[in-house]
Amino acid sequence: MTNNKEQIQNGFDKWEEDKVKKSLAKFPERKEHFEFDTREEVKRLYTPLDANIDYENELGFPGQYPFTRGVQPTMYRGKFWTMRMYAGFATAEESNQRYKYLIEQGSMGLSVAFDLPTQMGYDSDDSIAEGEVGKVGVCIDSLADMEILFDGIPLDKVSTSMTINAPATVLLAMYIAVAQKQGVSADKLRGTIQNDILKEYVARGTYIFPVKPSMRLITDIFEYCSKEVPKWNTISISGYHIREAGANAVQEVAFTLADGIAYVNAAIEAGLHVDDFAPRLSFFFNAHNNLLEEVSKFRAARRIWSKIMKERFGSTNPKSWALKFHTQTAGCTLTAQQPENNIVRVAIQTLAAVLGGTQSLHTNSKDEALALPSEDSVMVALRTQQIVAHESGVADSIDPLAGSYYIESLTNQIEEEALNIINKIDELGGAPQAIEKGFIQQEIMDSAYKYQKDIENNEKIIVGVNKFQVEEESPKGLLKVDPMVGERQIAKIKALKEKRDNDKVKQTLKDLRNACKSSENVMPYILEAVKEYATLGEICGVMREEFGEYKQTVMI
Repeated sequence: MTNNKEQIQNGFDKWEEDKVKKSLAKFPERKEHFEFDTREEVKRLYTPLDANIDYENELGFPGQYPFTRGVQPTMYRGKFWTMRMYAGFATAEESNQRYKYLIEQGSMGLSVAFDLPTQMGYDSDDSIAEGEVGKVGVCIDSLADMEILFDGIPLDKVSTSMTINAPATVLLAMYIAVAQKQGVSADKLRGTIQNDILKEYVARGTYIFPVKPSMRLITDIFEYCSKEVPKWNTISISGYHIREAGANAVQEVAFTLADGIAYVNAAIEAGLHVDDFAPRLSFFFNAHNNLLEEVSKFRAARRIWSKIMKERFGSTNPKSWALKFHTQTAGCTLTAQQPENNIVRVAIQTLAAVLGGTQSLHTNSKDEALALPSEDSVMVALRTQQIVAHESGVADSIDPLAGSYYIESLTNQIEEEALNIINKIDELGGAPQAIEKGFIQQEIMDSAYKYQKDIENNEKIIVGVNKFQVEEESPKGLLKVDPMVGERQIAKIKALKEKRDNDKVKQTLKDLRNACKSSENVMPYILEAVKEYATLGEICGVMREEFGEYKQTVMI
């Protein structure tokens, strides 16, 4: 095979002239332009002229800089990715049963979904929580609920991910307290707290406090866990929700890594050394439908982050350079129409995540466009991962698509375009300032608008939605949350407050208030309040009074 660029170019030109033109005359292509969601062209054919592979500097080997080919030397030949199933609904009792079921079916880790009041730092008896208790996740009002949630689940044997952001300090403290009651010390705990507030301001909306105190709470977790909970991933910097809000693949990488830069800067400004906390940073990405673009996205993200940590922040620990990430299949791609088709979408997205080198994976269930997933649909979603792991063969070799002209060209392209966006955010002063100026929000809105217009104009086909529709019956067997969950939870809070030592609760909340006014780390004070069964709402209420509440930038 020749490596002479001139010869390849001449051969390519001759092929287009002799073969392609004749073929197009007889069989025109399906459309005039093929594009990614970024509006960049998908070329008809990729050759060595497009790939521009600098193996030593841009690819290297798995487990070493620049980590393009994976963060572990043997990847899935040693062990599979962690198979998590995002779950939580109604009460702690019901969610506990679902967790035990998932563990019995082979799930390797738990991923906790909290209801909206919990995510916003409100107790179930708050008037603002009415009608939302237990609806999109499990309601956790106090340590008593957390004890029930993990009853019979040994916390030194499982890895737990918790999708919680603004009240992350409180839920992490509850988890540590439950473990201690089980006789498990904090240094044995493994898992991840999402703890990523910046993406809440632009994509998801479950924020409480303004940017500055929110960043303080995050760095307090970094500092506390580096000493007390060293195996815990202290943040999951999330591109998932940015993508769900309408960002394209390049924007997902750029905005996520820009947020990561902001967190590292904040921790360094708080007096932490980069290599004391950076090894426990983790990321959370979306797996969308364009399989090859997604694989390239994951590879590009790893390479960019390794360079940022090494070159921008001067990290000397290779563990700080390695971008470890969890993936969830794309909820925004699931359709209420013909929901069985979602099984296929999730399978494609699972392949993208695995071929892209994810460390853990959650697969969505087929009915999630309609309701919280039923037990049967959760089983199919978990089995999808297990079939890819054990039957497809894609996990037997590391980064098996490396060297593909298309993959390497697209990896380079995503890296270049993402870095351009990151540089623009740097010029605006960093991610927090870009958020305050509305730049990131506007970019996501524009991308979402373009995507939707493509569907409406039939330039993008969504099977069962704008093409291949069928008459359908109303779906059956959907999970329904008991509307009385809120009433039961209110009764539990009332009983708790009558039983606990309220003088001790008041003292711990007073101590927390004083810590908030000072520069002390708040985590030990929150942990003490949690142990006395102060509620989530009471603890967040103190912080609301001291820190204030964030007011969203209005985009017009």
